[in-house]
Amino acid sequence: MRNKLIVGLILVIGIIVAFNYLYPEHRSISEESVSFRMSAESLFSEFTEDASQAELKYLDQTILVLGVISAVDSKSVTISNKIYGQFETLNSDLKVNDSIAVKGRCIGYDNLLEEIKLDQCSIIK
Repeated sequence: MRNKLIVGLILVIGIIVAFNYLYPEHRSISEESVSFRMSAESLFSEFTEDASQAELKYLDQTILVLGVISAVDSKSVTISNKIYGQFETLNSDLKVNDSIAVKGRCIGYDNLLEEIKLDQCSIIK
């Protein structure tokens, strides 16, 4: 009986550990500290010079990008025609040619559109 209890306890602990490993808590990019702060042009130039090296450096990192809005959509902003930022909710008073600072997670470089993609973005005032 005692051996069954010990095996059952180990099994329950193993299931809990496996569940926490497979389903970790989601990151909140808006609450994380910024790893890199740069202009849209300098970030884009790093990706165009050596995309693989830039992805190693910036991929899945929280970055702050400064630039000028070149396009606004219902849930996205394009900065300096180089950075595409996707938002959960977006403030509607943003206009083209406004200066902006966006904090988000870098998810990579799109070769086809020649844009760097950010998600979970928030505007920094």
